[in-house]
Amino acid sequence: MKILVAVKRVIDANVKVRVKADQTGVETANVKMAMNPFCEIAVEEAVRLKEAGNAGEIVAVSVGPAACSETVRTALAMGADRGIVVEAPAETEPLAVAKILKAIAAREAPGLIMLGKQAIDNDCNQTGQMLAALLGWGQGTFASKLVFEGNKLRVTREVDGGLETLFLKLPAVVTTDLRLNTPRYASLPNIMKAKKKPIENLTSGDLGVDIAPRLEILKVAEPPKRSAGVRVANVADLVSRLRNEAKVI
Repeated sequence: MKILVAVKRVIDANVKVRVKADQTGVETANVKMAMNPFCEIAVEEAVRLKEAGNAGEIVAVSVGPAACSETVRTALAMGADRGIVVEAPAETEPLAVAKILKAIAAREAPGLIMLGKQAIDNDCNQTGQMLAALLGWGQGTFASKLVFEGNKLRVTREVDGGLETLFLKLPAVVTTDLRLNTPRYASLPNIMKAKKKPIENLTSGDLGVDIAPRLEILKVAEPPKRSAGVRVANVADLVSRLRNEAKVI
């Protein structure tokens, strides 16, 4: 079975994000970039499935600027076999990415497509669901555990009330949550091997996909600063402030 893993290049999770002066977006110039943490989890799980004998090949795919090849190389160093980079604007919308992944799925015929449940830059949490709908495949979102049982995939997913278990027929789409695994660090020998693994470069035109934006960002602004809290003398004072000042009761 072939596993297709989508990976996204985002601002490193340890970097403080700054809004541009013109409020058209966030500052990315001279900012450290890295693989989206949820995508790292997806790659790690795909590698574990291959190590367990449940997959034969892992293909890492990234949609974005040419620099996304660095992100794909990271996936290759973690254990993916080959990569695909589809050059597109960095702000490509989730629906456009889903359409691109659908076109790649038609070429690659994977048995399983894995994505991080969301990207930490826009927190959309949409691409996996849109992709499953476009393909007409079963989906398991927010996966915290994956187990193959015959020709089905048992997905344990986190919901508000606890855990839900789904049985998916393959091919299927799975989005990964934080508690699924802990991604490995790529060793130096694997980083060197990754340099020799193939990466195919494509464009949306090669795939016949229209990625024209359908949304317009009017303004990006930092959240307002929170005011300092106050200490109340007793419960009666707390209730009074909640009723008369905060007006929440």
